Amino acid sequence: MSVGTGTIPFGRPMIGDEEREAVAEVLAGPVLSHGPRGHDFEHAFAEFTGAPHAIATSSCAAALHLAYLGLGIGPGDEVIVPAQTHVATAHVVEACGAKPVFVDCDPNGNVDLDAAAAAVTERTRAISPVHYLGLPVDMERVLELARRHDLFVVEDCALALGATWDDVHTGLHGDVGCFSFYPVKHITTSEGGMAISRREDVAERLSKQRAFGIDRTVVAERRHSGAYDVELLGLNYRMSELNAAIGVEQLKKLPSFLEARARNARTIMAGLDGHELVHVLDTSGGGRARASFYGVEAVLAQPVAARREELIGLLKERGLGVSIHYPRPVPLTTYYKGAYGYREGEFPNAERISFESITLPVGPHLGEGDAERAVAILRDGVEELAA
Repeated sequence: MSVGTGTIPFGRPMIGDEEREAVAEVLAGPVLSHGPRGHDFEHAFAEFTGAPHAIATSSCAAALHLAYLGLGIGPGDEVIVPAQTHVATAHVVEACGAKPVFVDCDPNGNVDLDAAAAAVTERTRAISPVHYLGLPVDMERVLELARRHDLFVVEDCALALGATWDDVHTGLHGDVGCFSFYPVKHITTSEGGMAISRREDVAERLSKQRAFGIDRTVVAERRHSGAYDVELLGLNYRMSELNAAIGVEQLKKLPSFLEARARNARTIMAGLDGHELVHVLDTSGGGRARASFYGVEAVLAQPVAARREELIGLLKERGLGVSIHYPRPVPLTTYYKGAYGYREGEFPNAERISFESITLPVGPHLGEGDAERAVAILRDGVEELAA
């Protein structure tokens, strides 16, 4: 779909007649939860990623929370998380009563693994690598660190659907991998998430804990369908049949979505290559890493960086929507500064990216020529503000 000379939004859910018909079919029936669409979506997602087990949830944050609950993370434990991420990565650790220990990112946005190794203490139980903007973390080094200190690995794959390390899909290197289906992600279910794992014991536990910890099998002999027991502490993190129906249709379109993202990203990267006012982060992958291209991150040089909000307004006026990933490093938000005493200057790479960059759109909603137009609008805008 071309947007011609109109506005290029940062993201747009690519919903077609297939998704609308799937939702209508669910609404025409009596089952809105605990039904076949959820199982179909899990099976299709497992097939796409190569996962032995896939558990659909109400959000990526829900999947992450379940992962830590399922692994037994709790009070007194520490989990290493990158400073450069969405706040959900840390919030779910806090929600378990554990402590998130923040480390800086490398210059391209992924967790600094030397800093992560230095942050390990006797209380560290897990590390959560975030595949920033769809660029896989060096999972060989992550797993070496985990083995050396007997740590769990919970991969935050919210922006990494379709990405691989050593031809293995993100989320399958560690104990659990968690994905997001928010409206502007690689696919959407309107809201929703997924956890994948190679570990049958963990997958079974997560599956029960997403639905209150209920176990219906242990009371089957009671011979009535309403009988159940509660085996675990659980929550209501289930995905509805409506969400799952959308997800099934979206997965069929994912290969073409990924092709469009890669094409648009490479066009934008090439168009900004060598620009003295814009440094594009190298999130395109290569070698052992295949990226999934959530967006193109452009770090702004001074004096444009100091006028970033003005630039964003100017770009919007001229038809280009951009985003910020993320407005500030998580440990420098009010909550985490107050809870743990973090201060500016402790995370220089994350601070530079958060405070001086914008993320350009690359999604399949871009029409013919839109990637080139995005480059032209940005180049004109930064040069105008720098003049």
